[in-house]
Amino acid sequence: MAAEIESMSKSVQKLAIDGKESLEKYIQKGTDSGKLNTSVPLIEVPIVDIGLLQSPLTRTEELHKLRSALSSWGFLQVINHGMTSSFLEKMSQVAKQFFSLPVEEKQKYYRETGSHEGYGNDMAPSEQKTLDWTDRLYLTLSPEDQRQLRFWPENPPAFREMLDEFAKKSQRIQEILLKEMARSLGLDDNCFLDQHGERPIVTAQFNYYPPCPMPGKTLGLRPHTDGSVLTILLQDKEVEGLQFLKDNQWFRVPIIPEALLVNVGDQAEIMSNGIFKSPIHRVVTNRERERISIADGLIDETRPRLYKTVKGYASFYTEYYQQGKRPIEAALI
Repeated sequence: MAAEIESMSKSVQKLAIDGKESLEKYIQKGTDSGKLNTSVPLIEVPIVDIGLLQSPLTRTEELHKLRSALSSWGFLQVINHGMTSSFLEKMSQVAKQFFSLPVEEKQKYYRETGSHEGYGNDMAPSEQKTLDWTDRLYLTLSPEDQRQLRFWPENPPAFREMLDEFAKKSQRIQEILLKEMARSLGLDDNCFLDQHGERPIVTAQFNYYPPCPMPGKTLGLRPHTDGSVLTILLQDKEVEGLQFLKDNQWFRVPIIPEALLVNVGDQAEIMSNGIFKSPIHRVVTNRERERISIADGLIDETRPRLYKTVKGYASFYTEYYQQGKRPIEAALI
């Protein structure tokens, strides 16, 4: 029997091409949206070299940079991460090729009712009036036995192979960073890895932001934090869009060729008892173009426990995101 497909509104890609329908439901209201693209300064993002992190001769200085970046900003750019520039370019290309396919081809991978997996546009409850200007492809990468391959595009032909390799390399980067993050706090190297579990769920989300006729009034992704432990992002090297909030001011994130942007998610903020920050970020549009508990070593008289032990964080993350709230607030004591 054919799987039930969620009733979906027209993709933003089609809206951008047709240019006939009202875009009212995508317009941000009650925000500084009129300034989204014009008055946001560029910020120098901390850069951490994974090669230096793993060398006994240079580890101390690089660990200091890692802790400083994740506690002050919550994100950083990583280099020497094990992915070649040619591989990253190919990964970007197959993603772009997928979104450029005819609607009928992409429709094969539409997500099913009640599921996050697959291709679609912004999911929102009926009472939510503002939608993100984006189409998404959301896939589970690991554990491998939880992959739902019916949602993994077979066109372009190289997509599945590239994504499988990207998943393995990304997981390796995450393991290295979690060990070094624990080490930077004076904890056992495997402290955060053990919290993460033997079979951590790793997902990939491809976001496509078509040219938007009202870039000053819409957002590709509304302000939010990530519900993950870490997010590893391959930015489009040609078009800026990602912005982070720091000290109540928005900053544009520069594009650094061959670097991967890594940001702390809510789960890592909880595990570090608030030392590492899960940053609020958003994506602007362009006209043109699971159990979590706190590491005991981080709780003492001067730094009391800030968060409850949380189970099933992902189960309420989406609900809070859709309401424009920070899910981590539900974990505060």
